Amino acid sequence: MLRPEVLDVPELPAALAEPVVPVRAGWTGLLFAANLGLWLAIYAPIQVLLPRQAALLDAADKEAVFGIVTGFGALAALVANPVIGLLSDRTCSRFGRRHPWTVAGALAGASGLAVLARAENVVVMGVGWCLVQAGLGGMLAALTAALPDRVPVRQRARVGGFVGISQMLGTVLGAVVVTLLVTSLPGGYLACAVAVLLGAALFVVRTPDEPLPVAFRPSAPLRRLAAGLWVSPRRHPDFAWAWGCHFLVGLGNALGTLYLLFFLTDAVRHPDPETALLVLMALYGVALTAGALGAGRLSDSSGVRRPYVLVSCGLMAAAALLLVGWQTWPAALAAAPLLGLGFGMYWAVALAILTQVLPAASSRGKDLGLVNIANTLPQVVAPLVAAVLLASLGGYPGLFAASAVATLSAGLLMSRVRGVR
Repeated sequence: MLRPEVLDVPELPAALAEPVVPVRAGWTGLLFAANLGLWLAIYAPIQVLLPRQAALLDAADKEAVFGIVTGFGALAALVANPVIGLLSDRTCSRFGRRHPWTVAGALAGASGLAVLARAENVVVMGVGWCLVQAGLGGMLAALTAALPDRVPVRQRARVGGFVGISQMLGTVLGAVVVTLLVTSLPGGYLACAVAVLLGAALFVVRTPDEPLPVAFRPSAPLRRLAAGLWVSPRRHPDFAWAWGCHFLVGLGNALGTLYLLFFLTDAVRHPDPETALLVLMALYGVALTAGALGAGRLSDSSGVRRPYVLVSCGLMAAAALLLVGWQTWPAALAAAPLLGLGFGMYWAVALAILTQVLPAASSRGKDLGLVNIANTLPQVVAPLVAAVLLASLGGYPGLFAASAVATLSAGLLMSRVRGVR
């Protein structure tokens, strides 16, 4: 049998090879910091700043303004995720494939936050949020690709758990920053901009990003590669089932949390809804951390993934069903940690599954950009669905029932994945 060097087969570059060297705690910590800044800059506006700004600009139609702005922003992220992922797969910079796009995305997102800080009408508010979502969507595509680029399979659930924790902690810290530390609307947006820039800078400066040799850049024209943004469910069924599960979990989560501040104000009638939101986020965060770390470690050590996703979907659905029956403050206090535990378990293990069913190493960035669409598409769909549900199914009980149905359906799709235990 001829050896590879005799056949003149080029050795696969590090940028495309399956990683085998475990990542150190410092690398994981820097990825965590970059994701933390990103999620803080997304969720502090969604949870607090955008609803507050919508009420200031149009108090009578605040829900509609909020839904339209977040919907268009999600569409911007929907486009940016796979496109930036595709471009990063082709990038041959000496600084690496992903880092240049992490920086560009952070700068664009921070610019959008600066626009929001000075927005005096709904149109400018919408433009600013679209810029934020496009920039941070591109940054997310680059950061997510770091997982299969750098982390061996046997470590991915644990590292994925920290990614999930960063999303939760970004949500909680964002709410704390913009309700307790920086109370003005412009100051809150600018604080988010600083957070995302700082996190991106730390990760890019302190971590390596293997460059892609020009000889290994995909040879097809960019417009033909753009057609490859579609991944055939027939050729890659596991990827399709896992994507569908991720989308439905995101949809269930969006339906259950998108109008949480309004729910606490109008249904629970809490006297201080913003402080109540912080309390719920704290309970949610502690439970999410426990679920992510515990499930990540157990899944990596056993090599088993799917059962953890199924249990997590059950927990998240149970949290939503609690609020179907009781729109009360005690019910919200019980649902928050239940949702957090389930979502933490889900994020740790599902992210590992998704990286294991990617179609090809050469298109990791693009394919994970498609995965990230499953995170952003619910933000487009959920406001439209929620508006119908709130109007036609008895208000918030119907909304939370739909959240439970979506999450349980996600578990059914995950049970169809065959290539991962």
